[in-house]
Amino acid sequence: MNPTLECMMKRKSVRAFEDRPIGPEEKQAILQAAMRAPTAGNSMLYSILDVTDPTLKEKLSETCDHQPFIAKAPMVWVFLADYRRWVRKFQQAGCENIPNPRLSDLILATNDAVIAAHSACVAAESLGIGSCYIGDIIEQWEEHQKMFQLPPFVAPVSMLVFGYPTQLQKDRRQTSRFPQKMIVMENGYHDLTEEELQEFYPDDKAQAFYNRKYVSDFAWEMDRSTQEILKNWEGK
Repeated sequence: MNPTLECMMKRKSVRAFEDRPIGPEEKQAILQAAMRAPTAGNSMLYSILDVTDPTLKEKLSETCDHQPFIAKAPMVWVFLADYRRWVRKFQQAGCENIPNPRLSDLILATNDAVIAAHSACVAAESLGIGSCYIGDIIEQWEEHQKMFQLPPFVAPVSMLVFGYPTQLQKDRRQTSRFPQKMIVMENGYHDLTEEELQEFYPDDKAQAFYNRKYVSDFAWEMDRSTQEILKNWEGK
């Protein structure tokens, strides 16, 4: 296995960090890797918020489902789907009848942002720096909009926290993944059989997952917040 594949295969989420800063050279290398990520039409429909203010990090640890380790992370980046830069450029260039960004543009920009985020994730891993994705940045839109002065046509879609993992985190067992046959389909979608669904996830665990994730309070808040994000994206 080559070093790139080995790095990707050993990666796991890290939620406890050494009290050790990430140096400027390492930080710049991770940023450069993120910005070399594939992007739709080389348009780079995203921006990266480098959250260095301890007060803002503390607030994020509360607004993102009360996770204290966020405030302790040496490096916190919020990835924004961002079409505002292009809309303003179209205006400056004298383009006429410019429509507001559409839902399709949000999906495209979200792809760009998340691809950049994962490029940063892999780059950090290669340097011995752990990371954890924080999906809860999609919640509490009004609070995050105020915190980061987010204008129309800009939407927070992902967040990563970085740091050097503690020894306990290094030693922690890596979580498993579903079998490939449950995920990879050839030439068209097909539903799993009843037997395969049982193999995919036992009923008792599925019920617990349903209550803990799918219909939890934070899931409904994420849905509400996402609808407000969409309004801001469409300039409403």
